[in-house]
Amino acid sequence: MIPAEFDYEAAESVEHAIELLGSHSDARLLAGGQSLLPLMKLRLSTPALLVDLGRVGGMAGIREDGDTLAIGALTCHADLHRDDTVARRCPLLSHAAGEVGDPQVRHRGTIGGSLAHADPAGDLPAALLALEGELVLRGPQGERTVPARDFFAGTFTTALAPQEVLTEVRVPATDGARWSYRKFHPRAQDWAIVGVAVLAAADRPRVALMNMGRTPLRAAAVEAALAGGADAAAAAESALEGTDPVDDAFASADYRRHLARVLVRRALEEIGS
Repeated sequence: MIPAEFDYEAAESVEHAIELLGSHSDARLLAGGQSLLPLMKLRLSTPALLVDLGRVGGMAGIREDGDTLAIGALTCHADLHRDDTVARRCPLLSHAAGEVGDPQVRHRGTIGGSLAHADPAGDLPAALLALEGELVLRGPQGERTVPARDFFAGTFTTALAPQEVLTEVRVPATDGARWSYRKFHPRAQDWAIVGVAVLAAADRPRVALMNMGRTPLRAAAVEAALAGGADAAAAAESALEGTDPVDDAFASADYRRHLARVLVRRALEEIGS
């Protein structure tokens, strides 16, 4: 299909992008376009203005900041997956980036675009929840940092204000921590019917679920069960608490509930819980 008519502007800086966003009541940012453009072709999204971030310098790349990895929002999934520093210091994030879509999507799509799109079936939102990452947002009032747990507000809805730009993602390094990432999907490039990201952090185990509600979710009941001494099988029985899976063309809600328990158990067994 053909998108509805829209205006196009290429931002020259983050400040210019913020200014352009304020010039229209219905403006959208364009990063890699791997999520937004298909929605526009189906006319499920009809922005009046597209603000292209592709020419903005300094928004891609990965750097170490002590025990934190700072990742520019325009860093593509392929670069995130292949980066030696990410693979060494935060392997869960490296692996999750390599699970996104297919090679074409990974070479065009960006971490910032994926997180701002906020698909509850997305790979990187769940990984960021398990890692307890933060997102740096810049708007007319300046810069603010939002924890991942507060960023995802609903399906395709985030804490981003209308004139804000996601500029950077910050994740704690997890050197040596055990982790597991599992998802069930019909084909390699498909969205997950259900997925789970698990990190055996020093303070407490962290478990995040994808496609089990309107947002990516922390499986708090599973984490509490593990902290109380439950084994993997027993803890996995708590995986459904606080979830609200949907029925759709790919799977029923009941099947998603079954998958969530199975995948959580397998992930916990993999890290030795």
